[in-house]
Amino acid sequence: MNKTDRLLAIVLELQRKDILRAEDLAAIFETSVRTIYRDIQALSESGVPIVGEPGVGYSLMEGYFLPPVSFNVEEAVALLIGTDFVEQKFDTEYSTRAQTSRRKIEAILPESVRTEVSRVRTTIRLLTGGKEVNHTEKTFLEMLRLAILEKRKVRFGYSKRMPEADGNRQSVRVVAPYGLVLMHGSWVLIGQCELRQQLRHFRLSRMNELTVLEDRFQLPVDFNLQNYKQTDDRHVYVRILAHSAIADKVKESGNFYMEAMEERADGLHVLFRVRQPEELLQWILGWGADMVVLEPESLRDRIRVEAEKMLKCY
Repeated sequence: MNKTDRLLAIVLELQRKDILRAEDLAAIFETSVRTIYRDIQALSESGVPIVGEPGVGYSLMEGYFLPPVSFNVEEAVALLIGTDFVEQKFDTEYSTRAQTSRRKIEAILPESVRTEVSRVRTTIRLLTGGKEVNHTEKTFLEMLRLAILEKRKVRFGYSKRMPEADGNRQSVRVVAPYGLVLMHGSWVLIGQCELRQQLRHFRLSRMNELTVLEDRFQLPVDFNLQNYKQTDDRHVYVRILAHSAIADKVKESGNFYMEAMEERADGLHVLFRVRQPEELLQWILGWGADMVVLEPESLRDRIRVEAEKMLKCY
């Protein structure tokens, strides 16, 4: 942290706490006590009303606030919940920045607002959807984020969800990374794939051996991540019947491919739209005999084959 940033941070810390010793500040900013003495002197000379008492510590004169920004309780809660989300779902650098941002926001709140915000936050807990982002994914997220900013291509091994005709799911991709999207709780890279010569999506959880290359790329002038929408190539319809015993659970499952559902006398009828029926195979099997595929016939046959294989195992 450079001196200018540290001076501002010291003021924010003093706003957040009533009294801080030089030793406390030195520990927070990982510097020497002598450096803190010089920083306090510099702040005082610049007009910041710091009160120092030997053997007690430093404090700000009552009524001094910096910067001139104010939030009401709802605004402050929204911002602090936002920092919670970033801390949970982003890479290590941004997680750290979220923590420091939270400290700064809390520091500039008047005591009355800070107390009320703290009370409201005890009644709200953020549990982000999807599985937890593991250490490898966070490392890949940071590498990809920097590659996007520097416009460098990346290479990685990738495990496809659906195998090729020969049964192979593994491939090596070289991609010009355009952007990162948090989709249904999972990080996805959007980029131009040299193997497919198309704009493709890649889940970070399926990547391995990620390398940032020296090769650079130019972002297409007509590409805007904020306006980008994936080409809809799901043209196959699947209809299933969920027995009444699991109807509520199926509704709550929030399957990405669900298009419509209807309660009937024999159970819950659900319509899905997919690229290929096999995308729903494992999901349907997981419900056991309480779920029946109505169409297409090819998926019914596939379910039957899997059920026969399972029976042989027992």
